[in-house]
Amino acid sequence: MNITLLMTGNTSEPYVADGYSIFMKRLKHYIKVKEVIIPDIKDRKHLNAEQIKEKEAALILDKLSTANFSVLLDEHGKEFSSVEFSGFMQKTMNSGIRELFFIVGGAYGVAESVKQKADLTISLSRMTFTHQFIRLILAEQIYRAMTILKNEPYHNE
Repeated sequence: MNITLLMTGNTSEPYVADGYSIFMKRLKHYIKVKEVIIPDIKDRKHLNAEQIKEKEAALILDKLSTANFSVLLDEHGKEFSSVEFSGFMQKTMNSGIRELFFIVGGAYGVAESVKQKADLTISLSRMTFTHQFIRLILAEQIYRAMTILKNEPYHNE
C-alpha cells in the first residue's frame, strides 16, 4: 500500500517543517509515503473563506481521482487512540487498498464536496490546530502506527 499526504498550502514555520521532515524520513523504512501540496490560492485577499475552500476543493478533488481510499482530517471526525489508529492502518493494508490518501485542508477547512468524497473522516484531536501543524502530528501518528505494528519500542503504553 502507498500513502499520499494531500495537503493544502505550504509550511512556513521552520520548526514545523523540520519535525515533519524527520517523521517523513523515518516513515520511508516502513511504507511508501509521498506528499502532494495544493498551492495556496492566488489573490486570496479578495476572496471570502467559502470561495477559498471551493477553489481548494477543485484542486483536491482532481488529485483524489487516483485514490482507492481517502481519509479527511477534520475536527468533527472519528477519534482513534494511537493503538486503534494502528489497527485501522493494518486493516487498510490487509484490505488490498493500493493508494491511501490523507487529506489536510487549508486554514478554513475544506468544502462540503471534499467532505462528501472522503471515505472516512477522522479527528486527531477535539482541539483545533493549524493546518501546518497537523502535518507534523499526522506524520508522527502514521510513524507511531507503523512502530506499533512492528512491535518496536517507540510507543509506550
